[in-house]
Amino acid sequence: MADILRKSEWHLIFELVSRALKGKQAEIEVASLTLGSQIEAEWLPSLGITYDPQNNLIEILLSGVDHLIRNPERVAIESQGALVSAIEVVDHDGTQQILRLRDPMMLPVLH
Repeated sequence: MADILRKSEWHLIFELVSRALKGKQAEIEVASLTLGSQIEAEWLPSLGITYDPQNNLIEILLSGVDHLIRNPERVAIESQGALVSAIEVVDHDGTQQILRLRDPMMLPVLH
């Protein structure tokens, strides 16, 4: 099941998720009508994910990979109960960028 997040939540949720993500194995898949589906980074240690509202930019950091998503329009968290298995970002041109976790993690508690 995927839960779509409100844009006003992105910064806080990514900050909380980043702490839990550190060191977990993750991959980044990019899918669009023009590119098809491609794996950009495969099972690397995660360093975090951030949202910069001023520049409307999401940054996903894996070991050796700095993946930038400009002008994101939608963010969804794929989960089963409290276990997160992926974070999906759709940008302004409809490209899907999915951060998949090898081992699902518990959703952090929002304050």
